[in-house]
Amino acid sequence: MNQNKQLSLRLELIWWVVTFIIIIGAIFPIYQVLDEYPFLVANIIFIVVFITLARYIFLLKHTFIAKKQRLKIVLLFLCIPLAFYLIDQINHFRAFLDEDQFEVYVKNLSLSQRSTITKYITAEYLFFSVGALISTIIFPFRMLKSVWRVRNRGTV
Repeated sequence: MNQNKQLSLRLELIWWVVTFIIIIGAIFPIYQVLDEYPFLVANIIFIVVFITLARYIFLLKHTFIAKKQRLKIVLLFLCIPLAFYLIDQINHFRAFLDEDQFEVYVKNLSLSQRSTITKYITAEYLFFSVGALISTIIFPFRMLKSVWRVRNRGTV
């Protein structure tokens, strides 16, 4: 394995560790206060998608997929169902908030804790969900540009 591949795999591993730390940092305050959180899986997916796709958008030439044309085309097309899934999860969360169903999960907390944790969950979830959705929309265009560049210019 040449040194460039080894460095790109190390960088990839470091980014996955950073992503895991951000997941723990974002979810820990919620689980510190609430016993049950119904949007855990969707929240983790949003964080992973946002960080990973944003990183691929800006740092593509430093990743292991930089020269893998077929993988980039597959990822380009996988963004379509991913975008629909993300929109669906955002809609479920907004409906959950609109129906005041958080009261079931925060009923044993004081009023100030209820307000604080509800604001935190809403802000954190919407930040990562909108970031993930925007990244999912931009990512296919970046992959298309990269495929064209590799094919016609030999660059990423």
